[in-house]
Amino acid sequence: MPPTEAATWRVTLDPAGRSGAANMAIDAGLLAEAASSGRAVLRLYRFSPPCLSLGRNEPAARYDRAAIARLGIDVVRRPTGGSAVWHDQEVTYAVAAPIALFGGLRAAYHAIHARIAVALRALGADATLAFDRPSARAPGRSGACFATAVGGEVIAAGRKLVGSAQVRQGAALLQHGSILLAGSQDIVDVVSRQPSVGGGATTLSEVLGRPVSFDEVASAIVDAWWDTVSLTARPPDLLTAALRDSAWLWRH
Repeated sequence: MPPTEAATWRVTLDPAGRSGAANMAIDAGLLAEAASSGRAVLRLYRFSPPCLSLGRNEPAARYDRAAIARLGIDVVRRPTGGSAVWHDQEVTYAVAAPIALFGGLRAAYHAIHARIAVALRALGADATLAFDRPSARAPGRSGACFATAVGGEVIAAGRKLVGSAQVRQGAALLQHGSILLAGSQDIVDVVSRQPSVGGGATTLSEVLGRPVSFDEVASAIVDAWWDTVSLTARPPDLLTAALRDSAWLWRH
């Protein structure tokens, strides 16, 4: 029985796409709301234009700022940790909720991924959770979040299908991540000063052998989510929360 069974979740769908800064502001606002009110929210959304996001604590010097500017890439720093992610053909999810609903941060990581894996299996993907093990990423190594599955992450055929990261604020957590539908994470290496290492990523279209839409995956996740949900079409107006300047983006 999932540890969140007593919770009532609000599910927000935002398929039109927003900039990286707007999406991260909304997610940070949802975390603040969860910390202050105890509410639990699942948000499913996308990025427009495509965006490179850097982890909260990643040194900006890992990436070639001139190359990013030359390519005209939208770039943002996430409130959560982890490594760089290229957000393009994907469903992005964010969960903001009290930690107590899960029993701990690591338990939340597994429980959220377990629900997503259920949804992806309903679509026909052989999605499982990676075994827990020490990270294979060398200290200071740059590269895509999807280069290596550390443990508890959603994989298919031994390759990473969903990449996620967390941050804690008081008694609440924000976990968000990318469910890759198609495309690749190659742009991360293009703008990195060091190459990625690891087994690489896969996409849902590759696993299923057919195109997969945002709406199809979002619907499967909503169906798989536990407890009673109230569905709203758009997120609350939180765009004034946590918009960061370039000093935040290019810190370290």
